[in-house]
Amino acid sequence: MNSEERYTFLIDEESRGTRIDRVLSLLLAESSRSYIQKLIEKGKVSVDGKPCTAKNFKVSEGQQVELLMPEPEILSVEPENIPLDIVYEDDDVLVVNKPRGMVVHPAVGNYTGTLVNAILFHCGERLSSINGVIRPGIVHRIDKDTSGLLMIAKNNMAHESLSAQLAEHSITRRYTALVYSNLAKDEGTVDAPIGRDPKNRLRMAVTTQNSKRAVTHWTVLERFGKYTLIEAKLETGRTHQIRVHMSHIKHPLVGDMVYGPKKQPLTEEGQMLHARVLGFVHPRTGEYMEFERPLPEEFEQVLRKVRK
Repeated sequence: MNSEERYTFLIDEESRGTRIDRVLSLLLAESSRSYIQKLIEKGKVSVDGKPCTAKNFKVSEGQQVELLMPEPEILSVEPENIPLDIVYEDDDVLVVNKPRGMVVHPAVGNYTGTLVNAILFHCGERLSSINGVIRPGIVHRIDKDTSGLLMIAKNNMAHESLSAQLAEHSITRRYTALVYSNLAKDEGTVDAPIGRDPKNRLRMAVTTQNSKRAVTHWTVLERFGKYTLIEAKLETGRTHQIRVHMSHIKHPLVGDMVYGPKKQPLTEEGQMLHARVLGFVHPRTGEYMEFERPLPEEFEQVLRKVRK
């Protein structure tokens, strides 16, 4: 018999009046909205202790929403012929430019259409097995709505080498992000521990409870008055790190419905965050390699709006 994981959280002021399926799909970013709607229809969601089966139910501030998430039933992941933007490839390493909107690996409610499905089709058996059948070859990940560069390990030797470099903080990871408001300085560092939000387990937060050290260095690239374009360099790699850190210093990412305003004037398609530069030492040759990819068109469209 499958167990279920219970999630409980309070509706804040910014979420009031929003459909419950939208609220839950924002909080459970790795699960599709259609899957959330199925859970609602199956009676897996309650509001203030009463079952809620209407996916268009609009929540109110102060309500307590409870969600029962079934245990994943994935036994295998199928290869899918999904186009990949391959930046570099050899017998050990694959570097891809992930599009915005693509989940890296299968999770509850998102079993197909992921980067893993695509690389399984492209690489076949030539992927590391260290992270199991759900995440073959995956050394690190970026969020569904973050675009940009990812490295894939095609064997266990490469995986161990790249993982060790991540642990040593020697991997170069530079992101471009558009944030709210005008940053007072031209550069800075956020050194604040990140863990599960004690008030809402579906989010991450700066907290001293069950957290790990997290360090983000940022530099201003361009100022627009109400918005600022920055480069963020990761020293550590915690879940949602840049999004949490910039929100913590009161400059959340534009488009970020989880850590920023619930009403986004420029885009509601996800945070304006692009993993632009990725550099590492090649596991076999020992040579340092660095790759860069320009901002995707949807990011440039938002920049054109703010430049006006």
